[in-house]
Amino acid sequence: MSKEQIISAIDIGTTKIVAIICRQNEDGKFDVLGLGQAPSSGVKRGVVVHIDDTTKAIETARKQAETQANVKMQEVYVGVAGQHIKSMKNRNHKYIDSGEISQADVDYLTDQMHKTPVDPGEEILHVIPQSYIVDQEEDVPRPVGMSGRMLESNFHLVIGKVASANNIKKCVTRAGLEIKKLILEPLASSAAVLTPDEIEAGVALVDIGGGTTDVAVFHDKVVWHTAVIPFGGNVITNDIKEGCSILQRHAEALKTQFGSTMGDTAPAEKVVTIPGISGRDPREISFKNLAYIIQARMDEILDAVMFEIENSGYQDKLSAGLVITGGGSMLKDLKQLIKFKTGYDVRIGHPNRMMVPDIADEVNHPKYATSIGLSIKGVETGTTQAKTFFGTTNIGASLGLGKKVKATWTKFFSEEGDTFNKTV
Repeated sequence: MSKEQIISAIDIGTTKIVAIICRQNEDGKFDVLGLGQAPSSGVKRGVVVHIDDTTKAIETARKQAETQANVKMQEVYVGVAGQHIKSMKNRNHKYIDSGEISQADVDYLTDQMHKTPVDPGEEILHVIPQSYIVDQEEDVPRPVGMSGRMLESNFHLVIGKVASANNIKKCVTRAGLEIKKLILEPLASSAAVLTPDEIEAGVALVDIGGGTTDVAVFHDKVVWHTAVIPFGGNVITNDIKEGCSILQRHAEALKTQFGSTMGDTAPAEKVVTIPGISGRDPREISFKNLAYIIQARMDEILDAVMFEIENSGYQDKLSAGLVITGGGSMLKDLKQLIKFKTGYDVRIGHPNRMMVPDIADEVNHPKYATSIGLSIKGVETGTTQAKTFFGTTNIGASLGLGKKVKATWTKFFSEEGDTFNKTV
């Protein structure tokens, strides 16, 4: 591995597509050189449903990132999620003729796991060793060099649909890029936001995106369970739209600007006035009613998260509790709701400054956890070829992400010729 490397990644999400270019320094830390994003209209619940729209969004995000970083993206790590993702456990063994376990023996077990039979139309995306057993001696962390006749290992396999993976590859290829590896998004997010102490003590990573909610359970430095729940922030927006009889764009802005996940504590006397559709009378939305709509759907998402945590068998070993990340993690009072509902300690996961020490405040946001994590995880999974590097820019100034939410709200309505009023 060279002293400094350029790593590129693409996060294909339901609401946005992010292209990121990072540099890994000789001390192993990462610098974000360029980040571009574009609205995602061709992806539904993490699955590509429109090739052309997704390709155009990737091209837009790519050009932005390349302009900021003065680097041409070539080979990229790409995140994969979606409702087609599932996981399973498997076990393999090998007789050791020489009496001493070598790295080749360990690699053999992993390679054989890639040949595990799966259902037609599926493929194995990740093979993750969980534990080794040497001559019935369990929980051996590093068996290489040990004496023994029988080496066994437990594995966690991540499986996805071949067609879904091929559609992702097709979009990235049409955008002029080459996929180096597909990486499961919760594993990428974990690499960006979790600390070594949390992974050792036991923690569940919950990444609440627009179309999916991703879960990864860790204990004793090992991944024990992964899952992709096929709904996220978009269903909350849709509930607000249907419950309040308003437009989709108004519902999204209501959620992010004034939404809360705790209906009982939301102020009943506060209301927001939404412009009427096509000149009709404005509609007043109560903060409390809005919060109850959001809480009802968030309760359902958390029930699915707890089911996956219990399914992992490690629900009683999560000393570090839950780390919530993704754009949906920024909903008001979400930490309090999760702690009340699950009993776990909770924190919001921002990209780890231990790994990305000089990250700009505009990029140090949970919604970019997967994008940054793809670069980190990509380096962990294989050697990255260095790209030509021309220089850096002030990414914090060039991104234009430092606008306050109110400014975003005003712009949101002004594009449609609407007005916005808030009354108390």
